[in-house]
This record gives sequence, C-alpha cells and structure tokens, in this order.
Amino acid sequence: MSAQVPAQPTILAVDDSPVMRKTIQRILAGQYRVLLADNALDALSLIYHEPISLVLLDVSMPEIDGLEMCRTVRSLPQFQALPIIMLTARDKAFDKIKGQLAGATEYLTKPFDANRLLEIVGEYTRPKSPSTTES
Repeated sequence: MSAQVPAQPTILAVDDSPVMRKTIQRILAGQYRVLLADNALDALSLIYHEPISLVLLDVSMPEIDGLEMCRTVRSLPQFQALPIIMLTARDKAFDKIKGQLAGATEYLTKPFDANRLLEIVGEYTRPKSPSTTES
C-alpha cells in the first residue's frame, strides 16, 4: 500500500557566499527541496526551468545584485506572485524600503535565527486554505 506523498516545496537560495548557501540548505533540507545559485543569472535560469515555490535572495552580489534580480523577476507576469525573501546584512530602514520597492515579499537580516527562517518560509509555502479569508 503506497500513499502519495505530496512533493516538497522547492526553495531557491541565491547567495554568493558558499557558507550562507550551505547554512540555508542545512536549515531547510528536512522540509524542502533546496536549490542553490551563487549569482542572479543562474538563479533566473533555475526559476524558468524548475517549479520554484519561494526565493531566498541575497542583496549584495557581484554583477547583478539581489534588488535588480528581484525587479527582473517581478517584471515577468508568470512570477509576480512568487514569494521573494531578501536575506541580507543590510538592516537600515532605507535598505528595507529599497527591498520593498524592488518587489520583495519579506526582508530578513543576517545573521538570522534558523527558526525564524523556517517560520517565514513556511508562511509563504503553506497551502492556502480556501475557507480562510484575509482581512
């Protein structure tokens, strides 16, 4: 008797730091399928070719930064509802506003607590119940 196990949501972590990518993968690996990219171009390719449920995106990256990548993703109609969580060491109010203006769904500053990351990712990947209405 084999029950159908629902597929794990796929999380794309985009960060130029190998340590940060491994940290995110370690935190999320038990509950999610985690794809890693170290730059925006590779990340954009993955978004097109994989069923991504949520993007964790570093702001400070060489060449194309996270804000630019976020704006690019938001400009594509099929990805406008894709949750994008900015993960960054930049914690000034103006940085958070820039993240919002670029289209970020949420803004989490480094260093972050593993439980907080799981909580935020869970919030945006949990199936929405049709009986609940948002106010």
